[in-house]
Amino acid sequence: MIQLKDILYKVSIEKVIGDTSMAITNLNFDSRKVALNDVFVAIRGALSDGHQYIEQAQNQGALAIVCEQIPATQISGITYVQVKNSKKALALMASNYYGNPSENLKLVGVTGTNGKTTISTLLYQLFSKAGFKVGLISTVAIKVGEKEYATKLTTPDSISINKYLAEMNHAGVEFCFMEVSSHGIDQHRTSGLTFVGGIFTNLSHDHLDYHHSFAAYRDVKKRFFDELPKEAFALTNADDKNGAIMLQNTKAKTYTYGLKTMTDYKAQILENSFGGLLLKLNGNEIWSKLVGNFNAYNLAAIFGTADLLGLNELENLKLMSSLTAVSGRFQYFISDHKIAAIVDYAHTPDALKNVLETINAIRTKNEELITVVGCGGDRDKTKRPKMGHIASELSTKVILTSDNPRTEDPDEIIEEVVAGVEPQNTKKVIAVTSRRQAIKTACVMAAPNDIILIAGKGHETYQEVNGVRSDFDDMKIVKEFLAQLEK
Repeated sequence: MIQLKDILYKVSIEKVIGDTSMAITNLNFDSRKVALNDVFVAIRGALSDGHQYIEQAQNQGALAIVCEQIPATQISGITYVQVKNSKKALALMASNYYGNPSENLKLVGVTGTNGKTTISTLLYQLFSKAGFKVGLISTVAIKVGEKEYATKLTTPDSISINKYLAEMNHAGVEFCFMEVSSHGIDQHRTSGLTFVGGIFTNLSHDHLDYHHSFAAYRDVKKRFFDELPKEAFALTNADDKNGAIMLQNTKAKTYTYGLKTMTDYKAQILENSFGGLLLKLNGNEIWSKLVGNFNAYNLAAIFGTADLLGLNELENLKLMSSLTAVSGRFQYFISDHKIAAIVDYAHTPDALKNVLETINAIRTKNEELITVVGCGGDRDKTKRPKMGHIASELSTKVILTSDNPRTEDPDEIIEEVVAGVEPQNTKKVIAVTSRRQAIKTACVMAAPNDIILIAGKGHETYQEVNGVRSDFDDMKIVKEFLAQLEK
């Protein structure tokens, strides 16, 4: 059994009432899960304040309460620990509770607006192929070696992160690649973790519903690099103007990658087609099954990271050529009627622009590019007209539809997307609220050699409406409708 004082190591404590030498069982921030002899950490969230549930936690047998404000009435036998920041305290306590598992493997964090999932997942693939035991914490999946767990958040809560890392320690995992979201950084979910490296992909318009300004969003990302230890590496995209900002105050050793400027890890596109990419990486030619400029950046980051982690260059290049696309990231197939269908997670203006520009660079312009796209509800509304503008400007036909409307009216979301469509592009655009019907419409409209892009949900296998998640898989549905056309 671990003592309370052991898990409070490095926590910024303002006041203690009671004994910290007692043995505790579990650590919880959800009062419903508290059991006898547990520690309850009261977190102030966007929708609720954990301090309101202190009494419930006490009634369920909590032995200690960690909070920012000690309740007016204390119960004898329960220890109260007042901290400056409950979220940060929880992360440090979780790390201590599980034996600081991030110190026992090489943990690399990937942050930025686009590319996090692809880079972290492909690094997992690469190091697995190289014969190492590898872990992955990403939007798509959490993997401990070959064992896989479903995930809902890009960056899980700090207790879950440390629990998975501890399991990785037990399984002998040597490397772990982890997506680090702006929400995760801001809410201190990654505090207390020891990273051997950090990768910055790019920064564009996203999550402004949460961060309120682009500068605040950028500065949260920067904080991840500010907190890297001097033994770590910081690898950033030099072609993104925010790449240099990420490195301004970091103590880590700094490296760059890119396509346009002189960098430590330089990629050059020699060929780009639906078949893949022919790249030159630091003077070495490599063929990849991945497609598009954005994947050239991802591959440069992967090449650099593998090098910084000590992988032999020739082995690195050989294994990189065998990497396969990540679920819902420019995932495509060509039907028997020669219609190309692409499913991509692009749900930000920049990501949608990148995908559409990639397709336009490859296609002959004799075929139609039909884009099916929407915007999620209860999220950043300011990006909606931008998505409409980009989709209509860079596609020959657009079907605006529902994404995950959540608690919003899907028709109202579509109207806000339509607001960004320029007058000269209005004839290209139709609205079909039902996403299933929108995909069917795209399939019916498509002729041989046409291209259908279904953007926004990517790997997701559900659609969320008013708190209810129903089965919905873009790739499965487009394959179903195209198969029906071929009968």
